[in-house]
Amino acid sequence: MIIKKKKPPKPRPLIGWREWALLEGLGLPPIKVKIDTGARSSALHATKLKTFERDGQTWAAFTIHPLQRTIKQSQRVEMPVFEFRRVRSSNGHEAERPVVLTPVVIGQTRWMLELTLADRDAMGFRMLLGRQAMRKRFQIDPGKSYLQGIPQEKDLP
Repeated sequence: MIIKKKKPPKPRPLIGWREWALLEGLGLPPIKVKIDTGARSSALHATKLKTFERDGQTWAAFTIHPLQRTIKQSQRVEMPVFEFRRVRSSNGHEAERPVVLTPVVIGQTRWMLELTLADRDAMGFRMLLGRQAMRKRFQIDPGKSYLQGIPQEKDLP
């Protein structure tokens, strides 16, 4: 009888309650992200959001303001909509939001992220990283911040 030994799991990078992320391909500087284990999905602050049809597919056009409390470096973006999803906000309000897919980098970890688009202007962070995005990727230390540093285009995995 042959017994296969399980390989020990790869150690997961440690992240704090807030980190820097780079949304590749959007031409934006790194953005501050709140790590929120209480939220199921991830969200990106998007203003002037419009959906439209292009070549038989639904697209979203929106403006991103990556820096807190300023509209400097705002960027107009058009992306295909992956799906629409009903999301309940922290105050209990339900809304159907468009979901887009984009590569994201935190530290040396890169993956495709599903982001719901919502007006988060009243919130403290332009982006929220939810449980689904963190699952099997990171360990979290809620007492720390910015453990993974600021990702730079030249250092991407």
